Amino acid sequence: MSANDELPDSQAPDEAQSDPPQPTQVDFPCGECGAKLTWDPDTDALSCGHCGAKRAVPRADGQIVERALEDAGAAARGLGGEQRALRCSNCAATVELADARTATLCPFCGSASVLPQAANRNLIRPESILPLDVGRASVEQNFRRWLAGLWFRPNALKAVRSFEAVGVYVPYWTFDARVHSQWSADAGYYYYVTVMVPVTRNGRTTLQPRQVRKIRWVPAWGERDDRYDDLLIHASRGVSPELARALGPYDTKQLVPYRPEYLAGFVAEEYQLDLEGAWNAAREEIAALQRQRCSGDVPGDTQRNLRVHNEIEDVRWKHVLLPMWSLSYRFNGKSWPVLVHGVTGKVHGRAPLSWAKILLAVLAALALVALVVAIAAQT
Repeated sequence: MSANDELPDSQAPDEAQSDPPQPTQVDFPCGECGAKLTWDPDTDALSCGHCGAKRAVPRADGQIVERALEDAGAAARGLGGEQRALRCSNCAATVELADARTATLCPFCGSASVLPQAANRNLIRPESILPLDVGRASVEQNFRRWLAGLWFRPNALKAVRSFEAVGVYVPYWTFDARVHSQWSADAGYYYYVTVMVPVTRNGRTTLQPRQVRKIRWVPAWGERDDRYDDLLIHASRGVSPELARALGPYDTKQLVPYRPEYLAGFVAEEYQLDLEGAWNAAREEIAALQRQRCSGDVPGDTQRNLRVHNEIEDVRWKHVLLPMWSLSYRFNGKSWPVLVHGVTGKVHGRAPLSWAKILLAVLAALALVALVVAIAAQT
């Protein structure tokens, strides 16, 4: 498969697919009292909120499959249960609920403009998942600590008490590939020559020697081989790529085979970037990364006219779900989004600025500069 290959028509998302067998048990009832079990990140098990019973979910059961691009038609569809979907008319995210809960607010933007709709049964089923590993109590603690540590923010932020926190599974695609790159460029080597330049002092002009840097250009070329493993492509519309990237990486070596039990009590967003779009994005990212690597291979002190030709082979993909907590809090009548990493607990989000604090900081910096200048003038 070359870098310019297109996905075959058999992978079109609207193509009719035979529905895979659906589990008859959707809500995972408690064996002790019959109430519904939910995934408990603190114990890594299904938990009953009524009687406290636990049910372990084996993580090593099954095999994670990475498929060739042309085999997309063989992938299972849906999330493996009778899911309910909600679509937000504000941010356009579509999330699926794994139980009978109702939701009145979008878990991503906090908007009340959510409408029920039928879940998309033709979506490619996730091949693997990182189970949510940070519980609600830790989320609240980390969020409070994050608020307290913000700079140039209103002091009133620390008094925020009410916020919405929803555990969500965000869709990603991963790609493996082998890449052979051939490059050519002009490699530049610095050298210096002495030239005489006119210098005027006290009304007199004299010629004085100066060292001037020159560049000697010589042609250069080379090739390299690289391998990509689990290159992540963001496929969400509810979570901005910038906010998600700021949370830090996910260890894809810890992915486990997908099981619908991990979604019990939480929501999963349907991917908004399909496989073809994700591969196009991955191919662009690979090209940019290969250009950086080839640039590093060019000898000399500087370079120009770098050209890179990539041959991409052995492409494999899978659809995965990665865990986050989506928070929204209100301040001065506006909703502010915050994300919490579902494994590490790292917090990143948006918060209002305190222009009064910024002005005081600027004035303090100007006063310090003035003091330094005054001291220098006296010496």
